[in-house]
Amino acid sequence: MSLPGTEFSVDGMVAVVTGAAQGLGLAIAEQLAAAGAAVTLADLQLEKTQAAADTLCQAGSTAAAMRLDVTDSGQVDDVMAQVVATHGRLDILVNSAGLGQKVMPIVELSDDEWQRVLDVNITGTFNCCRAAARQMERQESGAIVNLASMNGHSPPALVASYNVSKAGVISLTRTLALELAAYGVRVNAVSPGPVYTEFNKKVMAQRCQSLNLTEDEMIERIRTAVPLGRWGEPTDIASTVAFLCSDAASWVTGEVWRVSGGLEGISVAPPKREE
Repeated sequence: MSLPGTEFSVDGMVAVVTGAAQGLGLAIAEQLAAAGAAVTLADLQLEKTQAAADTLCQAGSTAAAMRLDVTDSGQVDDVMAQVVATHGRLDILVNSAGLGQKVMPIVELSDDEWQRVLDVNITGTFNCCRAAARQMERQESGAIVNLASMNGHSPPALVASYNVSKAGVISLTRTLALELAAYGVRVNAVSPGPVYTEFNKKVMAQRCQSLNLTEDEMIERIRTAVPLGRWGEPTDIASTVAFLCSDAASWVTGEVWRVSGGLEGISVAPPKREE
């Protein structure tokens, strides 16, 4: 017999996961669905998202796919409203939608590249948090988990807009946790360490070029920097997110959990650029 509040389950809950077409977002959607939630997978890539939702349904889970541009606040409001209209409530929001920055020094960072990253990573997260919070306030329950990043704690060189956007996610998480506490709504964030997703592969390729390393050399350098001695898997992140969404974490809010194998960040000053 388990003690009250110790069950790790989201059975019967209604969840929305953004950025769910691939990578960490997809792993999180799969984890929540396996734990019993009815999951809406939301992403710009509707074809991939629909295929993922279909696979979950074939496995016996309840899942649906919706196209979502998180930078469009009107579209975000519509998606949340449709989920509530279908299920009658919204219990979980996981903000996983995000994109990386082209690796370059601040002095070469264009207005467009700066804004492109901020629009998705922080404004998009804000749009989704705001829309979900309005519903969760009304029902006086719910859990929001935002994906931050190690970069938000220990910013490395050459990706300033990404660093700033993820630091913003951390601040937004803590602010919203305070504002929603009286309504019984919990807001937390997870900062993943190195996980070899498609997202990370693109950034890694640019990092390798800037540091004159091969991909294998970079992979090994990062692996040896992780105290637990390995790269993370998407399931490592997804399991932590699912826990934070569950009633087992009912006294956890305003927290930012590093899930990084013990890695606290890598900050290396780049050399002078060639003229």
